[in-house]
Amino acid sequence: MEIVLIAAGVIGLIFLVLSLGTWVFAGLVAVALGSLVWLGGLDLDRAGVILSRILFRAGNSWELSAIPLFILMGELIFRSNISERLFRGLEPWAQKVPGGILHTNVFGCAIFAAVSGSSAATTATIGKITTNELSRRGYDRNLSIGSLAGAGSLGLLIPPSIVMIVYGVQAEVSISQLFMAGVIPGLLIAFLYSGYIATVALRRPEKAPCQQTSGVSILSSLTLLAPVIILILLVMGSIYSGIATPSEAAAVGVAATLVLLAVERQLSWSLFKESLATTVLNSTMVCSILVAAALLSTAMGYLHLPRELAGYIASLELSPVLLLVALAFFYVMLGLFLDGISITVMSLPITLPIVIQAGFDPIWFGVFLVIMVELGQITPPVGFNLFVLQGLTGESIGRVAYSAIPFFVLMCLAAVMVSIYPEIVLWLPQYLSG
Repeated sequence: MEIVLIAAGVIGLIFLVLSLGTWVFAGLVAVALGSLVWLGGLDLDRAGVILSRILFRAGNSWELSAIPLFILMGELIFRSNISERLFRGLEPWAQKVPGGILHTNVFGCAIFAAVSGSSAATTATIGKITTNELSRRGYDRNLSIGSLAGAGSLGLLIPPSIVMIVYGVQAEVSISQLFMAGVIPGLLIAFLYSGYIATVALRRPEKAPCQQTSGVSILSSLTLLAPVIILILLVMGSIYSGIATPSEAAAVGVAATLVLLAVERQLSWSLFKESLATTVLNSTMVCSILVAAALLSTAMGYLHLPRELAGYIASLELSPVLLLVALAFFYVMLGLFLDGISITVMSLPITLPIVIQAGFDPIWFGVFLVIMVELGQITPPVGFNLFVLQGLTGESIGRVAYSAIPFFVLMCLAAVMVSIYPEIVLWLPQYLSG
């Protein structure tokens, strides 16, 4: 029971530090140092030496180079007209199913997620095109906002995913296999969303009026979709074929995006400079949090907290179902207050040993964790997708959160499905790995 109190104390200290308005990375470093000194009994000099070595080792990880490259790729596309062409290319296909162009929210986000790796970027890019257009055409406002809130979170699950890279680095598992594992669950959630939209449209046609307004033919739509499809094939094809690692594939993606923008005469110095500046800010934030989390993980290891806590959980003899329910509740609660990367890096030192002790596959748990993080993206008060949509639509955060409830429930259903049938996650990486 003592180890549980220590774990609760560490978690409480993290929340206390963050509640004071401290930057996340600084708060994690402070908790790591304080844990070693006050709970581990180390003097300040020795604790500093330990953390300085971990700081260098964590910051020198080659896998981290993929993060700024994927962010840069998403920023370049965000500032070009490729995203607008994506919407126009999907429109003639979406008009053929109940719900009409509301489906462009779902599949537009799913496709853009495959080249951005960011939930916020996916939501903002697709949302700036579709929200006003859907409102102008008479589509239900709540259904439009909710579908975008839910589908925007697919940027975390459909590869390349920045959160998956963070998880892979921390859990020391193959990032390529994580990417493969996220494909089918991501498509499953997209189809659940689309099925819900179609069901609502059939039962309440006034919420999604069928309008044949697109002047784009099916053949022309393929031309509009070609740039994004090419980028997806280059990035993901190079990874799945074994030609490139995720970091190398990210470099391939950035180079291909620059060439594509140059060919289409959209590449300018101002576009590149703005993309680069935003990339530096976001990458610094992500990587600093990840390095600070490595310090916290090391501190927890010195305290034997993960091992002892895993042993305590094992002694409770919880069934795998109860353990997953407890972890799901834990992550949803964290999602109320923290962003996805912070949730991942702060929780893994404690939760990963527990799930491995319980016999869960770390690749499967990575996808389960990402789904839990996605849920946090659409739950107030710190749901990033909600804030993005509030800025795009001008609606209150309460209405945006209310609109996202059905899609929150559908994502919970997806989490249940991958828990009951783990093959949904594990089949593709096993198949492609031979």
